[in-house]
Amino acid sequence: AQAVVHHRQQAVCVRRQDHNGFTHQDPGFIDHVVNKKAEIVRVYLPPDANCLLSVMDHCLRSRHYVNVVIAGKHPAPQWLTMEAAVRHCAAGIGVWQWAGNDQGGEPDVVMACCGDVPTLETLAAVSILHEHLSNLKVRVVNVVDLMKLTSPREHPHGMSEEAFEALFTADTHVIFSFHGYPGAIHQLLHARPHTSRFHVRGYIEEGSTTTPFQMVVLNETSRYHLVIDALRRSRTQLPHAAALVAKCNAILGRQAAYVAEHFDDLPEIAHWSWA
Repeated sequence: AQAVVHHRQQAVCVRRQDHNGFTHQDPGFIDHVVNKKAEIVRVYLPPDANCLLSVMDHCLRSRHYVNVVIAGKHPAPQWLTMEAAVRHCAAGIGVWQWAGNDQGGEPDVVMACCGDVPTLETLAAVSILHEHLSNLKVRVVNVVDLMKLTSPREHPHGMSEEAFEALFTADTHVIFSFHGYPGAIHQLLHARPHTSRFHVRGYIEEGSTTTPFQMVVLNETSRYHLVIDALRRSRTQLPHAAALVAKCNAILGRQAAYVAEHFDDLPEIAHWSWA
C-alpha cells in the first residue's frame, strides 16, 4: 500500500494568495508529517516542473510509504533539464554549481532553499549579489527531499555528517529559505553540529489576500530580505555591502507603495528571470 499526498502550494505554504485569505495559510501539515514514523514518511518539495515529474514518478512506484509532495499550481521558472532533474531528485539535495560562484572552494555564505517559491526568491537574491558584489563567494544548495537534513540515526534518508558538511561546510553561515514554518527546519537540524549558523526564513503568519511578491515580503522571505541577511552573515565584509542593503530597503518601500496603488507587483519583480 502507498499514499501520495499532494497539497496545493496555496493551501500549505501561503506563497500565492490571489483570492484566498488567512484560512488557506497554514503550512503546519508539514510539521505534522515530519513527526510521524521515519520508516513510513517521506516529504518532497520539488523546485520546478521537471523535478515534480521525477518526484511523482518515484512516489507512484513506491510502496509502503506516505509520500508528501508540496507543489504549486501557478506558472513558475524551469531551472533544470529533465536529465538534471532526475539526478537532483535521486540525490534529494545538492549544490547548484551553475547558480553559485564559489567554484568548489570555501564560500562566504551558503544560500539554501526548499520549495518552488523559496527557490525562486533565493536565485533572485543570488543574482542580485552576483550583479552588485561579484567578489562575494556564494554557494547555492537546493533541497528536494526534506528528510535529507536529518541525521541518518533519525531517518533512513538522513545524510552522514561528512555529506552534510560537504554541502553546507563546517562553519559558514547558511541563509535557508523554506516553504513552511522555520521551526520545522530547526527541528530537523537539531542533531547537527553548529546549527546556530542556520538562519531559516519561512512562513511567520503574516499577510492575507494580496499580490504574490507582497506575500513573501510580509513573511520576510523575499529576495531582498535574503540579500540583506546574506550580507549580514557573510564571512567576508565587502565595502559596498551597506549601499546594497540600502538599495534593497528602498525597493521594498517602493514595492509596498506600488502594490497599494496598482494592486500588482513592481514590473521588475513580476517579470524577473534568471540571466
